Amino acid sequence: MAIPASELIINPDGTIYHLNLLPEHISDTIITVGDPERVAKVSQYFDEIEVEVAKREFVTHTGYYKGKRITVISSGMGTDNIDILMTELDALVNIDFMTREPNAEKISLKIVRVGTSGALQGTVPLGSHLASHTAIGLDSLMEFYPLEQSEEEASITGAVQQALGIGFRPYFVTASDALLQKVAYDMIPGNTLTCPGFYAPQGRVLRGGLRNPKLLEQYQNFRSGDFKLTNFEMETAGYYSMGRLLGHEVLSVNAIVANRVEHTFAANADEVIDDLIVKVLERI
Repeated sequence: MAIPASELIINPDGTIYHLNLLPEHISDTIITVGDPERVAKVSQYFDEIEVEVAKREFVTHTGYYKGKRITVISSGMGTDNIDILMTELDALVNIDFMTREPNAEKISLKIVRVGTSGALQGTVPLGSHLASHTAIGLDSLMEFYPLEQSEEEASITGAVQQALGIGFRPYFVTASDALLQKVAYDMIPGNTLTCPGFYAPQGRVLRGGLRNPKLLEQYQNFRSGDFKLTNFEMETAGYYSMGRLLGHEVLSVNAIVANRVEHTFAANADEVIDDLIVKVLERI
């Protein structure tokens, strides 16, 4: 059945609505970053750039790194943007824009998020690279999708809900095993908390106040058996859940630039991020 024009919005030039891309503009191997300015920090290493598109916070460069065709695209911040990014990337490879019908044979994209993150444990040092083996979403995105949870996943999210005293159940998702083995085999394994904001949801207090003054302490001290939270940011759980729903291989790797418990920030943050970019380009 054809997808209505109100649901799959195609621009007059044939591109997908928000990303402003055609199917041929992207590779099946994709690096994502939050900051639009970081796209060029990745593509500067390309031997050749064949596509450069910018619309809103979504900046896309596609080119070649040592003969391999790679796309790098920015998402902006938050899982609401990941909802748009992942849905439209999937549409580009799995829906026929002429008939508006899903393709019979589905393509599975390989997507690696290269981002920054704050550590919640002293065992995650500043300047390190952490791979999110699992992610817990504190946002409401999955309240609107049929994401299935295993008994173990539901047990952990129930424990998080109880520990934080929040009125909704978070969701739990995992990284691609294949990408973990290929890209992140020597990185710190992490359980990442995805927060729906940068300030109060991450325990920061400026002038708006904080409903739960012990929030950061609760994040750090949370345990469910051997499970504990290692770091937090704003997108990973959105990536993993959309990847599970749509059938794509997804991995989030993090440059640890802050330790929130120790109140420290890496003086060489740009270098830590750049090292992570090169590592991912070499391995993806």
